[in-house]
Amino acid sequence: MRLVIIFGPHAVGKMTVGQELDKITELKLFHNHMTIELVANFFSYSTEEGKRLVALFRKEIFEAMAGSDLDGLIFTFMWALDSQEDWDYIYKVAKIFTDKGADIYFVELEADFDIRIERNKTPNRLYHKPTKRDLEKSEDRFRRIEEKYRLNSYECEIPFEKYIKINNTGLEPEVVAKMIKEHFIL
Repeated sequence: MRLVIIFGPHAVGKMTVGQELDKITELKLFHNHMTIELVANFFSYSTEEGKRLVALFRKEIFEAMAGSDLDGLIFTFMWALDSQEDWDYIYKVAKIFTDKGADIYFVELEADFDIRIERNKTPNRLYHKPTKRDLEKSEDRFRRIEEKYRLNSYECEIPFEKYIKINNTGLEPEVVAKMIKEHFIL
């Protein structure tokens, strides 16, 4: 069992790279909006109940995957690196898998702000993330979160052995997925 956690800021390409990595490995993609979009039919993710349900569904999926005989999972996450709560969450998710003997791989994506603003409007993103379709609201949230949190790491900040940081500003998702696969021999 393997868990690949792809993290980085808004619209950096986590889901899209994950889709491509899913195609070239036996890993299954679980992008963070899968649960957010499900719950958004009932409760906004910004509410206490919305966050509770998203966390519950994710935990159940993680536990089921970690205990399965499948090859592994790709999980995408926007990690606020200046939030202890997010660090605790990452360790908690990793523990679900390591307790079952899984290997954990960390992939950090970074890209220029202006490129990410444009990526925020792509058809693939809007198709898979209906809550992003109100572009004005989505971009406003994008900018507010960008100001509030640090979403890319400092040099040597990520303490995990199986870690790679990729600036994908000018790279196609297929290229990035291939880089990840080759780097970690997935």
